[in-house]
Amino acid sequence: MSAAPHEGAHAAEAPSAPDRLDAGTGAVDGRPVAGADVRTDTGFRAAHRDGTGTTLLIIAKEPVPGRVKTRLTPPYTPAEAAALAEASLADTLHAALAMPARRRVLVLDGRPGPWLPPGFEVVGQCDGGLDERLAAAFAACRGATLLIGMDTPQVTPALLAPALSPGNRHDCDAWFGPAADGGFWALGLAEPDPELLRGVPMSTPTTGAAQRRRLTDAGLRVRDLPMLRDVDTAEDAELVAADAPGGRFARTLARLSSRTSAR
Repeated sequence: MSAAPHEGAHAAEAPSAPDRLDAGTGAVDGRPVAGADVRTDTGFRAAHRDGTGTTLLIIAKEPVPGRVKTRLTPPYTPAEAAALAEASLADTLHAALAMPARRRVLVLDGRPGPWLPPGFEVVGQCDGGLDERLAAAFAACRGATLLIGMDTPQVTPALLAPALSPGNRHDCDAWFGPAADGGFWALGLAEPDPELLRGVPMSTPTTGAAQRRRLTDAGLRVRDLPMLRDVDTAEDAELVAADAPGGRFARTLARLSSRTSAR
């Protein structure tokens, strides 16, 4: 979704083998994760049992130093970049909890940690490129589905309200959230179709345009969400924090920036 090279779109530079996820227990390697319905496969069983409501997908990468936000290093250390990634993810997850979704699913490369609040199902990302991983996330859902990533901690329920409102679906087949770097930060489909994502070139300055064109070429009626900035660079981080000064991300950035300037 992001146009930034090598960072992936709110996900992973390259997917890694996750640690063992104990199905149904909310535990990772025997350690409990409060509130998480953790599954061993990459499918979402019992999706939309009654066919109503919206599935909200958050695609993310475990915030491990050296594997996330590598373009923030320098000026930040790998551990500091991971702390910023964790804060961004936490802000996104807590915003998702305030949204009127029927199901909230974290599509994760890695394993859940203490940053995960209750209220989410957790599934692993499949192998393959980002287009394949996004396509697989949609393929496992039925009914209206909205996907966002972890790189826009300024996201709010109000920003996504149009895409989550059943009343706004009668003349709309897809919602598209463009990113300032040429990618996209949100994609909603009234009827999930993985072929709408497979083969779209990812992590390029024209990824967003290519993805939106794929939707319109398929005859879908597309509405746009506001443009947001992904956090890829230190400059991005400052601008995003200014947009959401009360969030975990902004507080973490302020703490780390003061430490960095003191070096």
